Formats: sequence, structure tokens, C-alpha cells
Amino acid sequence: MPDVSEKIVENLRYLRRYARALMGSQQTGDTYVRICLEDLLQEPDRISATGDVRLQLFRLFHDVWSRAGIHEHDGGEAEPSDLSIEARLQALPVSERQILLLTTLEGFSVQDASQILGVPHEEGADLLASAWSSVNEQMATSILVIEDEPVIALDIVGLVRDMGHSVVGIASSQTEAVRLAQKSQPGLVLADIDLGPGGSGLTAVKEILDSMKVPVIFVTAYPERLLTGERPEPTYLVTKPFEPDTLKVTISQALSFFGQPRQSRQAV
Repeated sequence: MPDVSEKIVENLRYLRRYARALMGSQQTGDTYVRICLEDLLQEPDRISATGDVRLQLFRLFHDVWSRAGIHEHDGGEAEPSDLSIEARLQALPVSERQILLLTTLEGFSVQDASQILGVPHEEGADLLASAWSSVNEQMATSILVIEDEPVIALDIVGLVRDMGHSVVGIASSQTEAVRLAQKSQPGLVLADIDLGPGGSGLTAVKEILDSMKVPVIFVTAYPERLLTGERPEPTYLVTKPFEPDTLKVTISQALSFFGQPRQSRQAV
């Protein structure tokens, strides 16, 4: 099935992005993606060229994910703290988290997302409404924005403040980002990867995570730099240009997995 294979490969990066957001870790997410592909090799007819290949791939992933269960791990390295039982209990109910990510992060319609999850359209719509209600009740935290483009930085600041969060500062360079993080101890970091003459947001985040434990969301036009090679954890990914709802959901997801957010007194 050459045409189907090509379409599957084209959509794998999106499935990996979704799995990372759902699991809170690229390593864990990739484990389920691998199992999904192994199942597909055993039953290639699970995805047909006559249908929506991306939808069928996500549907197969959810079949595998539901069968395996999120509590099972491969017994390798210890799971990061944002995958602890306590953090999971603080997260959205599984079905709500799934449909929220499918519709906002991956852009599926409610009808398609419901089909992926194997629930009626009406139930999917109810799950999505409940999920957004939970997101809007998310506890506020303090946020550090690392972004060298002033217009984008101001857009992000306005969005997170609308969600009820505070902003401890905007850093346009690698050095400034590390300094502000150490000074303010934020509850969440939103970072671009390429800071132009200001250096690397990825390097800044690695330095920040060496001295504190904080969830990070990379808001970048270069997602491939996170989806390949070594990545700091716990981190999440939003691709520029982004939809406001996508960033809102990712912020809620990061805080839910990481545990109780912290409110800084040094917000600006």
C-alpha cells in the first residue's frame, strides 16, 4: 500500500505531537505510537486508502492506547514527575483531555474527534463542553515568556492574562531568560526556540531546568528541533502560527500534568 504508507509517514509527526501532549512525555508517547505501527504491520487493512488516512491512524492509536492503559510502562527509566499518579489525578478526565487535544491541537472537528474516540457525536460535544469548563477553572500561575518578537510576545501575554495567569517578565535573549527565571521562579515557561541574535531558547530552557522544576511550552516555528534529538522534559509544543485555543489548551495540559501551579508575587 504505497500511497497509504506515504500518507501515514506524513502524519506521523502529528500523531507524535498528539501522543506527547496526551502522555506528557515524548518518550512515553512514542512508545504508544510504536505499538500502533506494530499493530498496523500485523493488520494493514486497518487503514484504507479510500478513507481519511489521518483520522484512521488516530483511531488506531486510540484503540491501542485504550487497550494498553495509561498506567502501564515499559519498565525502563523512571517516569518523569509530571506523569506521577498525583499529577494524573489533577488532570482532566481522560476522555475530556483527548477530545480537547484532538479538536484544538490537531484541528479535528467534533464529529471526527468523536469517531476517533468511538463515541456518538452528541457525547463528544458534551465531553468537549465539559473539558472547556474545566480549563476555564484552571488555577492561575505565574508565567515567564521567552520571545524575541515584541508583537508575538504581547499577543502571548494578553492571552495568558485573559486566562487568569500573571506574567513575571518577557525575555528576548537567552541570558535574560535564565536571569528572570532564577529571580522569579515561574510556575510555567513559554519559550520560542530561535531568539535570533539573542541566542537559543532551547539552551535557555535547559539551563533553567538545571536549577528548577517547571513545565515548559515551546511556541515555535521550528517544531522539528523538538521532535528530533534530545529534548528537555517536561516540555510541550505549540507550532507558530498558533490558534489561541491551541495555546490555552496546552497551558492547561502542562499545568495539569505537572501538578499544582504556583503564583509568583513578582508578576508584572
